[in-house]
Amino acid sequence: MLARQRQAVILEEARRTGAVRVSDLVTRLGVSDMTVRRDLDVLAGRGLVEKVYGGATSVMGKSTDEPGFEAKSVRQRSQKEAIAELAASLVRPGTAIGISAGTTTWTLARALDHVPGLTVVTNSIQVGDVLRGANQQDRTVVLTGGVRTPSDALVGPVAVQSLRSLHLDVVFLGVHGMADGPGFTTPNLTESETDRALVEAGRRLVVLADHTKWGIVGISTIAGLDEADVVVSDDELPEQAREILAERAGELMIAETAGTAEAEEA
Repeated sequence: MLARQRQAVILEEARRTGAVRVSDLVTRLGVSDMTVRRDLDVLAGRGLVEKVYGGATSVMGKSTDEPGFEAKSVRQRSQKEAIAELAASLVRPGTAIGISAGTTTWTLARALDHVPGLTVVTNSIQVGDVLRGANQQDRTVVLTGGVRTPSDALVGPVAVQSLRSLHLDVVFLGVHGMADGPGFTTPNLTESETDRALVEAGRRLVVLADHTKWGIVGISTIAGLDEADVVVSDDELPEQAREILAERAGELMIAETAGTAEAEEA
């Protein structure tokens, strides 16, 4: 089993039970104590678990925790880039698309330089800056108004009102978390209302979410898993999550990141 596969199993177990023990993981994974501790060091370094004596605990956080844009932009960078490239292949020239706030959708915006004639509606200051700076003279960028959140989203009644009269071909949605039951969620109540208005404006919904979003539940639901026409994630997404998403969503697309990950064997 590759290191990244072991780490995905460890992370899924930590989120499911709240904590993991080194001794239990040694037995389950069939690897040495040192290998497990090294995997825990990697996960702790990425901010996904907190190491404690004899194991680690989950750091899923509270349902209202909302990191700032800069803090989130350095997490799972290679996975977000792979997801963005795959999602960009779904964008057709001359279409009208919506892009929500978030670091994965911001990465998508950077991958759209090659697509001509786009009209892009976004409630993200960061996404708007990227799109306006692109060398596309035939591109129209519409930035909603609203109140700014820690993640640089524009939310609230002004944003919602501006979205309700629009009709978009595809909406690309970034999420704080996704789980069976709660669906796609956010820790910001006002942002969820704005995101729902963006979702309702689109004929198709494409959700961008790396594997660390699975099992995370924010305070407010944006959309159910079955409302997504496509979910784009990465190849570290746990098998259970793949089965659920493949059954509930219209389509599950997996971005391959093996070339950028360590191929360390136990």
